[in-house]
Amino acid sequence: MNGPVDVGRPFRGRVFRYGDHVNTDVIFPGRYTYTKSRPEEVAPHALEDLDPTFAERVRSGDVIVAGWNWGCGSSREQAAVCLRYAGVGAVIARSFGRIFYRNALNNGLLAIVCPEAVDALEEGSEVEVDLDESLIRHGGTSFGFAPFSPAVRSMIAAGGLIEQTKRRLAAG
Repeated sequence: MNGPVDVGRPFRGRVFRYGDHVNTDVIFPGRYTYTKSRPEEVAPHALEDLDPTFAERVRSGDVIVAGWNWGCGSSREQAAVCLRYAGVGAVIARSFGRIFYRNALNNGLLAIVCPEAVDALEEGSEVEVDLDESLIRHGGTSFGFAPFSPAVRSMIAAGGLIEQTKRRLAAG
C-alpha cells in the first residue's frame, strides 16, 4: 500500500485509463463492504474486478483518467478510500457520479472534471497535477480545470473532512 498523496503541492504520476460508467461496485467490490473498512484493508482491493493487478501496479501520485459518470452507483465510501490509500493522487474524468464526487473530496481524493485532459492523456503516460494553478500538465501542454474553493482545498489538504475535523477539534 502506497498511502495518500500530498495534494497540497504539484505531484506527478502515470495514467491509468478506464471507460464510462465505472460504478462504485467495480471500484471497490461489494463483497468486501461489510468485512473490510480500514484504509489498509480496502486499498489492496481497488479496482480488483476491473483491473486485477491495479493495486499491485499503482504508485503514489498515479492518476486515473476516466470517461463519463465515474463512480456512479451506490454510496460506497470505500470506493474513494481504496483509491486514495492505494496511492491515486487524482481521478480526472469527463463527469462523476454525484455521491462518489462528494465521497472523494470528503476523503481527500482529488476528483477533477476536465474533458480536454481525458481526450489527451494516454495509458501509461506521465502527468502532473497542480492544484494551486488548477492545471494538468502533459507533454508540454496544460489543461485547466475549475479551481476548488478555499474550503474544499483546505479539506483536501488535510486529508479529507474527517481528518480536518479531528485537527480542528484537537486545536480547541
